[in-house]
Amino acid sequence: MAASPAVRIAACETITGFGDTAETLAALLAGRSALRPVPVLGPDGGDLVPMALIPGRSLDETSPPNWLPYLVALVATIPGDNWGQPRRPVIFTSSNFGVGSLYAYKTTGETAHLAYGTPRGCLTFLVKQLGLGPNVTTFSHACVSAHLGLIHAGRLLDAGLADDVLIISFDFLSPFVSGGFHALKILNAEFPSPYQKRPAGSIGLGDGAAFAVLTRDRGDFAIAAQALHNEMHLFTANRADGTGFAACLENLNISGGGRRLWLKGHGTGTLEAGLLEARALTERFPHSPLVSWKGGLGHTLGSCGLVELAIAIAAIRQGRAPGTVGSQPEGIVPEVAFDAFDTSAFDGVLCTSNAFGGAHAALLLTHA
Repeated sequence: MAASPAVRIAACETITGFGDTAETLAALLAGRSALRPVPVLGPDGGDLVPMALIPGRSLDETSPPNWLPYLVALVATIPGDNWGQPRRPVIFTSSNFGVGSLYAYKTTGETAHLAYGTPRGCLTFLVKQLGLGPNVTTFSHACVSAHLGLIHAGRLLDAGLADDVLIISFDFLSPFVSGGFHALKILNAEFPSPYQKRPAGSIGLGDGAAFAVLTRDRGDFAIAAQALHNEMHLFTANRADGTGFAACLENLNISGGGRRLWLKGHGTGTLEAGLLEARALTERFPHSPLVSWKGGLGHTLGSCGLVELAIAIAAIRQGRAPGTVGSQPEGIVPEVAFDAFDTSAFDGVLCTSNAFGGAHAALLLTHA
């Protein structure tokens, strides 16, 4: 499914396990990782697994949630006002919302956690805390959640139903989230090495939140094309032939076959999905450097599409894109870029995200 025509990005920022956008880009360009061994269940212990928590935040569940000040501080940097009013809608995206609080209620019996533990409760709380108007929409579909918000925003602008649209995406780790991935065995003691040939796969998890303000006529960057495809295959797996990845790229309406692109892939560090994704991308865009940043950031879950979009914009502004942090040769395809590189020779970057069950999303970021 292809989305709306090009939209402009008036503002886009993120916060990760490294800090703000500038701090995150600098760390990735230096080849650093924010992932550290953390007990999978936080204060309840368990195996040590790689996680990247925002500096100063713990995995403990509190009431109100201890991630709230970090999200409030990020939202305070959003330009403009009257967000949530009829012509300036807000879109929230997340894969987890306040599910950690629901788990905390289940384990402690403290009813205060219930105010934040469901998507509805969490969003009602946030809208009031952040002083937003009532025109608020929510999307949640695992790791393509942020892309759904971006696509919906583009459609609102294209239809003339909004002047500006604000997308806010947030996913903060909790024992419930880390414990779930640990149960699937893909979050384990090993650190992720995206797109690297290795005998076993593993991922890391990371806190992440970001916002973007989309418009029709302001901003130095544009989302020139977007696409979605959902295989509706299995609960966690993609079709083994990789056709779902290719179908999403086929839906992406990119004019001009001579474009020179670099590729910011999903690249969590799993083996089969990483290989299917890398093959689909490099067959469609041969000789384009392919990178993943999840070896440095961890997987920021439903917010990864917006978190990594903010980093890609900052990288183009600075003229240097980080390589695939946490990995080393040999790559699963020759196009994997392990070191930082100059972006001046490229016309744009293709950013992709993939989710459980074969949900795929892609967008093309260019200068406006």
